[in-house]
Amino acid sequence: MIKISVIVPVYNVENYLRKCLNSLVNQTLQEIEILVVNDGSTDHSQQIIDEFQTDFPSKIKAFTKENGGLSDARNFGIDHAKGEFLGFVDSDDEVSPRMFEEMYHLAKKHQAEMVICNLQKVNEKGKIIRKLPQIPNMPEKIVLRENFSVFSDISYFACNKIFKAELFNQKRFKKGVHFEDIQLIPQLFLLCKVVAHTENYHYQYLERSESISKTHTEKGLDILQAVEDVEVAFEKSQYANEKTGLKNFQILEGIYTYLAYLAFVKDDEVYRKLSLALKKFRKERRIFLSEILWYKRFGKNYLLYLSFKKKIYYLLYFFGQERLLRKLV
Repeated sequence: MIKISVIVPVYNVENYLRKCLNSLVNQTLQEIEILVVNDGSTDHSQQIIDEFQTDFPSKIKAFTKENGGLSDARNFGIDHAKGEFLGFVDSDDEVSPRMFEEMYHLAKKHQAEMVICNLQKVNEKGKIIRKLPQIPNMPEKIVLRENFSVFSDISYFACNKIFKAELFNQKRFKKGVHFEDIQLIPQLFLLCKVVAHTENYHYQYLERSESISKTHTEKGLDILQAVEDVEVAFEKSQYANEKTGLKNFQILEGIYTYLAYLAFVKDDEVYRKLSLALKKFRKERRIFLSEILWYKRFGKNYLLYLSFKKKIYYLLYFFGQERLLRKLV
């Protein structure tokens, strides 16, 4: 029996792919399949995939397809996966040897439909830039009916989680959009009754130098659309009466995450368009300034624990000082 199917979309990552695949074929969990989906790469990624498939034929399942983007490649992997649980690893990242063994153990121990681990950002030299704890000060087993605040607290990365395969029976990543994780992972969360987590930092997220200064465009609007899609799913879910959880999710992802993106938009016209969309988003949902300022994450005031620079940025925006903000950013 295959316990976990790990789906690895690949697109022009020849400089990083070998390290990623090495970390996967050396997992301590043996009942694993690694679905490597080459999404139309034009570099030497396929040669590396072929090498690993030759060396590890029982673990590596290689596929090639025309370029369709990250969501399309992940969905292709989901369609071909045979595991009891699914995991997603980006092809320029790597994971610790015990990641999937521990997470599978926690899933079975607690009968959890989703398991989460901590992750850390690293640079191209492997130096840790930032640790990202996911569910601090919570028990290993989280019964969502008793702790639904977690819905609006956790970060919705796909890569640091495993999911019961049945969660994807009617769900797929949305194609042609950015921020597909924010769009889908909360919807999968709403299908769960129990979530488990480990405080180990199993996932190493590579912050590539060329991606730090990437262009921020109108694609930022996809964040608000993702939140809207989650709202629709929320109203149909088993937690539809947990209105506070939904409001806090709207504040974290629809306002704070969106504004974090907006800070890097250089084009003035695009900035105005995105800013107007945010004002419309807030007005339609009657999200008051006091709710934003007093929003708590993991029981602590969110703004209070941000860096000084981030505090100033958010406060200037919230109090209508956008002209000054544009000069400072």
